Amino acid sequence: MTTENATSDQDVSQKLKSLELTQRPEHSPTGRFIYWAGVVFALLHIYFNTLGTWSELYVSAIHFGGFAMLCALMVPMIRQGSAARQKLALVLDILLGLAAIVCALYLIGFEDELYDRGVKFAQWDWVFSICAIFIALEMARRTTGWFIPCLILTALTYVFWWGPYIDGIFGFAGLSLETLLYRSYFSSEGMFGQIARISWTYVFMFILFGAFLVKSGAGDFIIELSRCAAGRFVGGPGFVAVLGSGLMGSVSGSSVANTVSTGVITIPLMRKAGFPARFSAGVEAAASTGGQLMPPVMGAGAFIMASYTQISYLDIIAVAALPALLYFLSVGFFVRVEAMRSHAKAVELDTRPIGEVFKEGWHFLLPLVALVTLLIYGFTPTYAAGLSIISVIVSSWLSKHPMGIRDIFDALSQGSKNMATTAMLLISVGLVVNVVAMTGIGNTFSLMVTEWAGGSLLMTLALVALASLILGMGLPVTAAYIVLATLSAPALYNLMAESRLIDLMVSGQLPEAARMIFMLAAPDKLSLLEAPMSEAQAISMLALVPSDFMGQLMDQAIPAESLSMILVSAHMIIFWLSQDSNVTPPVCLTAFAAAAIAKTPPMATGFTAWKVAKGLYIVPLLFAYTSFIGGDTAEVLTIFVFAVFGLYAFTGFMEGYLEGPLNIVLRLGCALAAVGLLWPHNMLIINLSALAVFIAIFLFSRKSISHA
Repeated sequence: MTTENATSDQDVSQKLKSLELTQRPEHSPTGRFIYWAGVVFALLHIYFNTLGTWSELYVSAIHFGGFAMLCALMVPMIRQGSAARQKLALVLDILLGLAAIVCALYLIGFEDELYDRGVKFAQWDWVFSICAIFIALEMARRTTGWFIPCLILTALTYVFWWGPYIDGIFGFAGLSLETLLYRSYFSSEGMFGQIARISWTYVFMFILFGAFLVKSGAGDFIIELSRCAAGRFVGGPGFVAVLGSGLMGSVSGSSVANTVSTGVITIPLMRKAGFPARFSAGVEAAASTGGQLMPPVMGAGAFIMASYTQISYLDIIAVAALPALLYFLSVGFFVRVEAMRSHAKAVELDTRPIGEVFKEGWHFLLPLVALVTLLIYGFTPTYAAGLSIISVIVSSWLSKHPMGIRDIFDALSQGSKNMATTAMLLISVGLVVNVVAMTGIGNTFSLMVTEWAGGSLLMTLALVALASLILGMGLPVTAAYIVLATLSAPALYNLMAESRLIDLMVSGQLPEAARMIFMLAAPDKLSLLEAPMSEAQAISMLALVPSDFMGQLMDQAIPAESLSMILVSAHMIIFWLSQDSNVTPPVCLTAFAAAAIAKTPPMATGFTAWKVAKGLYIVPLLFAYTSFIGGDTAEVLTIFVFAVFGLYAFTGFMEGYLEGPLNIVLRLGCALAAVGLLWPHNMLIINLSALAVFIAIFLFSRKSISHA
C-alpha cells in the first residue's frame, strides 16, 4: 500500500469513527444504563405518540432532556486517554446529561410562573435558558463537529448583537437578549418548536419502526431477495447493490448506515464480478444515497416536508415514488454500461430460487403493507407507525426466529440509540430556524436569490444547488434541507408558480377571475389576454402586476391543488439537491464509508460516486419544468417513460459507451437524444424522434461490439 493510500485510509477511519454512536462498552455499567434508558425512552415516546395528551412543548422538552443524556453518554467528551481522563470524562458527561434533564424539568415546572410575572425573566430563567442552549450546542459539536454550533452562534448573536451594525438588506434592528432566550427556550418557536415536534413524532417513530424491521430479520431478507432477483445477470452484483441499497434505505433512512450494512456484501461481490474497485464503491455510495429518496422514510425528509407544506405525508410519499425509481434506474444504467465495458461476468452467489426465498420471508412485507394501508385509511403517520411496529412483532412469529421479549427490548433500545444524535441535531437546528423566522431573513434571502437569478428559474436552481453543496460540507443532509427550505423554498415556489402562470397566458387559458386583476394592473393591454400571446409579452404583462396582487393572481389563475403540488415540487427539488453532499467531494461521508470497505482512495471514490449519482441533478429539473409531480396519471407516466430513456442516453454520453464504445459523433448523438427526451417542450414528436435516435445508437453499439 502506498503512503498516499495509507494516509487516505487513516483519514477515512477518522471520518467513520465520528459516525459511531456508542463509544463506551455495552456491558459496562454505563452501557447497561444506555441500553435500559433507551428502552424506557422508546416506550415513553410510543405513549406520547399514541395515547398521550401532554403539551407538545413539554414533550419536546422531555425529548431534549432524555436524548441529551443519551447523547452525552454515547458520544463522550473525551474519547481517548488514560483511565483517569476517561473517568473524568464520564463524570462530566453524566453532569451534562443531568443538566439537560433539569433544564427540561425547569421548563415544565416554572413556565406558568414566568407568565404570571408578565414574561419578565427571573435569575433562574436566565440560568436555565442559557444552559439549555449551551447543551444543545455541545451535543451538536460532539455529533457533527464545529460547523453547526458556529452557525447557531452566528445566528443567535445576529439577533441581539451585530445585526444592527450591518447595512443594506441584511441589517436588523435587533432584539434584547431576554426576548431571544424566551423565544429560544420557553416558547414553541425555538429549540422546542416545530422541528423538535417533528423529531419526537414522525422521525422517532419511523426510526423505531426501522429498528424493529432490522431486528426481526427483514434486512437479511432484503439482501437475500436482492441477490436472488439480480445476482445472476451480467453485472448482477452491481444491480444487487442498487436494489438492496434502495430497499434497505427505504426503511433505514440513513445513507451512511445503508452503505456500511449493504456495502460489506455488495462491494466484494462487484469486485469478484470484475468491476473496478473504485467504481464498486462509487455505485454503493450512490445507491445508498438514493435510500434517502425512497419512501416510506426518506431520511426524515418526508415528515419535515409534510410539516412545512401542510400537505399530507401520504401524498408526499406517493409523488416521491416514481422519481426515486428514476434515480435508481439512472444508477443501474451506469452499472450496465460498466459491466459491458469491464466484461463483468455473472457470479454464482449460492442463492436459492427467488420463490423459495420469498416464501420464507414474505411475512417481512406485512408491516409495510400494514403501514401503507393505515395511512390510506386516514390514520396519522405516528399512529400508523406505532401499529406497524406491533405488526413487525406479530409477523416475526411466522419466521424461524420469532421476536421474544429480549428482541423487543433490543429493538426499543437500538431505536433510541439511532435517534439520539438525530434528535440533538434537529433540536439544535431549530434555533437557526427560529432566528430566520424572528428576523425575516428568509424573505430577504429569497428576494436576494431572485434578484441574483434575474428571475431565471434555471439560475435559481443552480444557486440552490451551490448553496446545498456548501451547506452540506458542514451540515448533515436533513439539517441542510431544513435550512435551505427555510431560506429558499419561497423564492423557488414563486418562480415555479409564475412559470405556470406564464404558460397559461401564452396558451390563452387564463381564467376570467385572473383577468380581472390584469384589468386593474394593465387595462390598456387587456385585449392581449383574449388570444394566445408570446412568452415575452406574457412576462412583460406579468411585470406590471404589483407584488401585493401577485399572490391573489396566482390563487385565481392556478387551482389550489396545482399550487400545492408546485409547493411540494419546490421542496422536493431542495430535498434532492441536499443529498449531493453525500457523494460530492470534498466532504462526502457516504463515499468515504464505501471507500473504507473497498480500500480505495476516498477523494477518487467521491468523484466516481458524484458521477454515478448524476440523477440527483437531472430529476429535479423535471420537478421544476414539467408536471412530473402533480400531473394526471397519463402525463406523469409519459414523463417517466421518456425520462428513463433520457437518463440512459445521458449515461451513454457521459461514459462514451453503451453496449459497445461510442465515437464522438454517436456520443454527441446520445447527448442530443437525452436533451430531446428530458427537455420540457411538451411536443410528443420531439420525444419520439429523440427516442428513435437513442434506440438506433444503442442497436448500432451492440452490433459493432458483436462484429468486433
